[in-house]
Amino acid sequence: MSKNNFNINGLTSEEVEISRIKFGKNTLKYKRDNTILDALKSLAKEPMIILLLVASLIYFISGQTGDAVFLASAIIIVSALSLFQDSRSRNALEKLKDFTQPNCKVIRDGTVQEIKSEDLVVGDSLMVEEGASITADGTIIHSNDFSVNESILTGESLAVFKDQDNENRVIYKGTTVASGLAIATITHIGNNTKLGKIGESLESIKEEKTPLELQINSFVKKMVIAGAVVFLIVWGINYFHSYNLLDSLLKALTLAMSILPEEIPMAFTTFMAIGAWRLMKMGIVVKQMKTVETLGSATVICTDKTGTLTENKMSLAKVFTLTAQRIVTPGEANESEKTLLKTAMWASEPIPFDPMEVALHQSYTDLHETDERSNFKMIHEYPLSGKPPMMTHLFENAEGHRIIAAKGAPEAIMNVSNLTIAEKEQIQTAIKSITADGYRVLGVASSDFTGNNFPKTQQEFKFNFKGIVAFYDPPKENIAQVLNHFYDAGILVKIVTGDNAETTAAIAKQIAFKGYENSLTGDDLMKLSELELQDKVMEVNIFTRMFPEAKLRIINALKAKKQIVAMTGDGVNDGPALKAAHIGIAMGKKGTEIAKQAASLILVDDDFSKMVDAVAMGRRIYTNLKKAIQYIISIHIPIILTVFIPLALGWVYPNILSPVHIIFLELIMGPTCSIIFENEPMEKNSMVQKPRPFVSSFFNWSELTTSIMQGLAITFGTLFIYQYSVSQHFSEDQTRTMVFTVLIVANIFLTLVNRSFYYSIFTTLKYKNNLVILIIGITILITSLLLFVPIFANFFQFERLNLSQLTISIGVGFISVIWYEFVKIKTRINKHAGK
Repeated sequence: MSKNNFNINGLTSEEVEISRIKFGKNTLKYKRDNTILDALKSLAKEPMIILLLVASLIYFISGQTGDAVFLASAIIIVSALSLFQDSRSRNALEKLKDFTQPNCKVIRDGTVQEIKSEDLVVGDSLMVEEGASITADGTIIHSNDFSVNESILTGESLAVFKDQDNENRVIYKGTTVASGLAIATITHIGNNTKLGKIGESLESIKEEKTPLELQINSFVKKMVIAGAVVFLIVWGINYFHSYNLLDSLLKALTLAMSILPEEIPMAFTTFMAIGAWRLMKMGIVVKQMKTVETLGSATVICTDKTGTLTENKMSLAKVFTLTAQRIVTPGEANESEKTLLKTAMWASEPIPFDPMEVALHQSYTDLHETDERSNFKMIHEYPLSGKPPMMTHLFENAEGHRIIAAKGAPEAIMNVSNLTIAEKEQIQTAIKSITADGYRVLGVASSDFTGNNFPKTQQEFKFNFKGIVAFYDPPKENIAQVLNHFYDAGILVKIVTGDNAETTAAIAKQIAFKGYENSLTGDDLMKLSELELQDKVMEVNIFTRMFPEAKLRIINALKAKKQIVAMTGDGVNDGPALKAAHIGIAMGKKGTEIAKQAASLILVDDDFSKMVDAVAMGRRIYTNLKKAIQYIISIHIPIILTVFIPLALGWVYPNILSPVHIIFLELIMGPTCSIIFENEPMEKNSMVQKPRPFVSSFFNWSELTTSIMQGLAITFGTLFIYQYSVSQHFSEDQTRTMVFTVLIVANIFLTLVNRSFYYSIFTTLKYKNNLVILIIGITILITSLLLFVPIFANFFQFERLNLSQLTISIGVGFISVIWYEFVKIKTRINKHAGK
């Protein structure tokens, strides 16, 4: 909260409450779709639900009421699980939507306050600055060089200039400030704004599916088609054997159920939504689902310096003037150096928010007994622009006394000042001396321009060079450790900053940044051809004096080199590059709304170390999703083949499993893949591996082969038990019970073995995931009830096994999975031998 210099008091607390009661909150409210009804409609279209319904009806028609009721109950259970997972995903995404609502600045009770945009009320004095998103409609009552991009409403990309003395003085919700500052009295909020009235069309825009989502959907569709084909074949075989239409249809439905991997899309949605929610709890807001799957693939992180690698706590450290010819601290300033600091303050925003400008205002307060700020009114402003950049402010008091002050990159100020060669050399020597210690420098100048016909650009003024002000922004304490985490993870880090090379190199050296010795400026970068630049961006790690076009070229050149690029940014000028990067990262506190809108991820506390956590979470989510899907593929194979082979080959008991057995196995597999694997912790070697190639298919042949081999091994186990039972002249019910037991045991051990495809089961048992014990415990309990409680055993056509039969079934199930532990041992030996 800070005092304002505009003599605007705004609403009182009481007036705010009255306005809120009268006009409501500043939120857009539309008739939302009934999410529960939508979910139910979606469920009704699910192939598994349709198959269960058909099978249940056939059982009813056939007079097998018990089986019919069980399958009808299964429909309810499957639906409940799907709705639960859908609810988790929706809730996680709703929380993300709430979290990404922008804040805004208002003047209330004479002070500047930052509030949530939904708390804005009619009558409020809204303050908007360059880069801000306007959160309600209002009428301008004060402005300085103010322009707005209204393309969201008009489609016109050019900024529109507005002020309080113009007919065009209304600002609209959803537009963004292109330059300057304005204070507006709010006239309309929420649905009554211009944007609110056309908001329904914006709400209807659907997000495109991600490459991974498309791959998974394509895989599931192929399995559905395969299931349909096999269903028709099996139905035909059964019918021509028995000429019983309903019985043959049931047997075909059994196989169709075993083929459908309906858990896969559910697992994908759950993993991505819950992953985004987990990131949000860590202070990382993910705006787009695709970002979650991209995070683990990042190969390059382009970061700015100020506020990301450094504390962004600018302290005014040194001053230099040509007249004094010395470099001193502000406390040692003589009259000319005090004048320099005063001019630098006037070149800053009247209400400072940038740390350097805050420091300059504070130095003015400390060094000058008389505060003249309230006597002067800003009459014109030239926002930060140019290459290198500078900014100019014009103030005037009631007596007509005028102050024209400029500050910016020393090169920019020197270029517009009347300096001799000797003076330029003196300034350059001072700059080198100051920047060698990591100080950030600004040039300061003033002008004696008279008249009101102001030049079109600030560079046309004739400036008098005042001197150099230097700030120290210390590196963050943990930043060297953060960089090492990125280096260990195989991720390149590049500094892309508007600061000069000397200051950047000094800071980079202090934090042990790799490649601090070499740098490239924005101007030099723009001279390179595309091919030259593509090679250069891989060699150079520090880019200085950057501007929007140069930043964008860096991102595009890295992408051309097949890099997955993450980029941090906070300013208006970072927007294009943030949008172009695979992962645009905006700062939650110091980031402008334009940067946040362009980015796909927001660091709430501006803590760059969170990116290590984000990358780790991205790798964890991707790895766990892959484990879940490999598990689904592996366990579906033995179910499919155990149903199909005895039927196709005409074995003694051709229909060893019925729909009730298949649906029971499905009920076990669903929670296992989407709950246990989603909750798995990150493997300890995840952040010391190179990023996975983003272009590679999710189902690569090596991993798919592993899943197929595991599935075939379990199939061999079930069919071995089948033939063993037949050879021992066991009944069909005993054979079914033993085969089913093998499948359950294999399912349990597959869950444990596939928790890692590298570390042994003894290592993964130490992982902290309480859901493993819970889900496996429930599975064992329910299976025991089915095998040993007569009413359940009779329903499932099971027969109580003796100790020998039970032991051999458990043993075969265990062996059919545990063999993969020897593959892991070989993998670890080869890994160590290769080092």
